[in-house]
Amino acid sequence: MKTKQDLELSRILAMPLFFLMLCMSSLCIAQECPKLLSPLDGATQVDVNTTINWEPITGVPGYILSIGTTPGGTELLNEKNVGSSTTYTPPLGLPENTEVYVTISLFFFNRPTVVCETQRFTTGPLTEIPQCTTLQLPLNNANNVNPATNILWAASPNATGYRISIGTTMNGRDIIDNLDVANALTYNPVNDFPAETTLYITILPYNRLGTAINCTTFNFITAPEAQLPNCSSLITPLDGETNVPLSPFLEWTPVENATGFRITIGTSPFDSNILDNAIFYKTSTVIIDFEPNRTFFVTITPFNQAGDALGCPQETFSTLIGCGPYYDMVSGELTVLNPEFTLPEKIALCSNTSNKTITAPINADGYRWYKVEENGRETLLSTTKEIVILEEGNYALEAFNIINDANNTFECATTTYFEVEISVQPTIKDVVVTQQANSLSYEIMTDNVGDYEYSLDNEQGPYQDINLFSGQSLVTHIVYVRDKNGCGTASRILEYDPTINGFPDFFTPNGDGINDFWNYLPVLELDNDKIATVHIFDKYGNLIFIFNSDSNGWDGSYNGKQLPEADYWFKAQMFSNKIFKGHFSLKR
Repeated sequence: MKTKQDLELSRILAMPLFFLMLCMSSLCIAQECPKLLSPLDGATQVDVNTTINWEPITGVPGYILSIGTTPGGTELLNEKNVGSSTTYTPPLGLPENTEVYVTISLFFFNRPTVVCETQRFTTGPLTEIPQCTTLQLPLNNANNVNPATNILWAASPNATGYRISIGTTMNGRDIIDNLDVANALTYNPVNDFPAETTLYITILPYNRLGTAINCTTFNFITAPEAQLPNCSSLITPLDGETNVPLSPFLEWTPVENATGFRITIGTSPFDSNILDNAIFYKTSTVIIDFEPNRTFFVTITPFNQAGDALGCPQETFSTLIGCGPYYDMVSGELTVLNPEFTLPEKIALCSNTSNKTITAPINADGYRWYKVEENGRETLLSTTKEIVILEEGNYALEAFNIINDANNTFECATTTYFEVEISVQPTIKDVVVTQQANSLSYEIMTDNVGDYEYSLDNEQGPYQDINLFSGQSLVTHIVYVRDKNGCGTASRILEYDPTINGFPDFFTPNGDGINDFWNYLPVLELDNDKIATVHIFDKYGNLIFIFNSDSNGWDGSYNGKQLPEADYWFKAQMFSNKIFKGHFSLKR
């Protein structure tokens, strides 16, 4: 993929026309088209309420969808622009037992739309009658509803049509009597409803298996007579216009009896993520910093004291080429003008070094480093290539290139988020040595908590994540603790002392005069081999008995009561100040 250093935007826009025409014919052949992901091409027994999903294609800013019952047909959906979305749910569902053809067209800002090969699947049969629907406009129990209102309701899965009745009494039909509106979700009455009247409406979804049962009758109260405003439409930019500047001036037609206008703008036909019913009392505004390479969907709804204009259409426009990705017809590659770089998700800085500098891994025209708070708020920290970070937390780096074309200067930016951890050099607090019959075990304790790994006898490794080494030979060993982030290594020599063999693995205090006491039995008679004190503990860490070198040892009792068979633990301090820890068994 090419970057800014390889190509300037002006090169693309200044391409000779004859070359453009030659490339367009080959482009359509070479262009990758999306495959259906759900339902798959050729699938059968597909649910009539299915959602259609397709794979995204790199470099394609938008998709246009058509659905029909013949190859290339559009009677179910006619060239619907769905923006950059790769999913679409037909609001009225699909016909049962029908071969459905889906055509996905690829929308581009700087070249013609590419129509991809039609894919197909077959729906299954209906298996149940539809459920009841809900009234969406007006809302149930609404007051002051304009008498010129339309009636809208939600789609009912499995419905193939709807019958509507409206009256001035509960279950009445004096205005509309069980009218079949086919498979539609709206009804526009021929005449206005009577003013200041409570109206009752029943909507019954149906299919060939039957009609929904026990459906609610909705009601609303109309307002005094008043005239709703008509709809408005875009003047600047025009509906369907492309290459619109990133900070466009929006203007729409005035409406004679409108008090104001509700403006909704989104990046798909279903979103309102730019403006959501924002109210304007004039017919123009400036919108700042639209995203490049996007199609935007605009709905303008005039309103007055009588209510909102009804059925106002959605319009679209597309921003200028911007940062890409788009197709470079000279090289045949996808081109982006944004900096391309990555940072590790986690970056560790060592507490024991003065250098806590992070450097952006790319040369760009500018940089912005942010601290990201838990609530998502971003605070600007630096605008240089390097930054010194002293505390743990979440951060972001935004690197950008400044692009100049004939009419505009704009930034193409890339942002990546990362977490900073402060790593501490390990220090060994203690090593617990446990001796079995013919082997030793070492459990390594550190003074601090860190991301450490452990090795035995070799500083180069191999290292392991757990801090325990079992089954080691009865010789002197060296243990190593290493910070995984490169912040240092600690070591300790563990000299083997044969005196540890003097602690028995078990004793049998049964009164037969043999092995009735547990005590230290030195292997050699050495002056520094004698114990000063021994502490005995149960498995819960409770102190049970203390004895010294002049004692016979422990007889297996506590406060005169014989203790049960179990494992017990000891801590012995020698006159040489060496401390030994381990465990043994009491057997009866």
